[in-house]
Amino acid sequence: MIFIISNLVLTLVWAAVTGSFTPANLLLGFLAGTLSLLLIRRQMSPTLHRVRPLKLLLLAGLFAKELALSAIKVAILVLRPKMRLRPGIFAYPLTVTRDFEITLLANLITLTPGTLSVDVSKDRRTLYVHALDCRDPAGERRAISTGFERRIKEAFPS
Repeated sequence: MIFIISNLVLTLVWAAVTGSFTPANLLLGFLAGTLSLLLIRRQMSPTLHRVRPLKLLLLAGLFAKELALSAIKVAILVLRPKMRLRPGIFAYPLTVTRDFEITLLANLITLTPGTLSVDVSKDRRTLYVHALDCRDPAGERRAISTGFERRIKEAFPS
């Protein structure tokens, strides 16, 4: 049951990212989701029985919201006559500990326009993130902590 719910969420994310909700694209997203989940089933098996479907949908909703807001923010930044960008890399102290959670967080950050996960420290306690506009690294850290990371912990409790 969790496999199917996870795959349906992946299918909807696929359709949202590609911008097409046609039956053929939904089928392609479902097949890609199935393949992805089959590839990571060993890493997910201890996690899958502890997933909270409603919290997972809230995480997907947060991602959709952040995707839209970040796209608008980046568009405004680059369309200004004088781009006042302050790109930079900041260290984000991780509170998620499992490989799956770290990977999910890093991917959500990378898929959000204006940010890119660069590296994870060897001890897996720090994620290095490049931001297109890094004027307020503390604010960026706070946004990740209260946004994606909190929702990941809620969707996949230990």
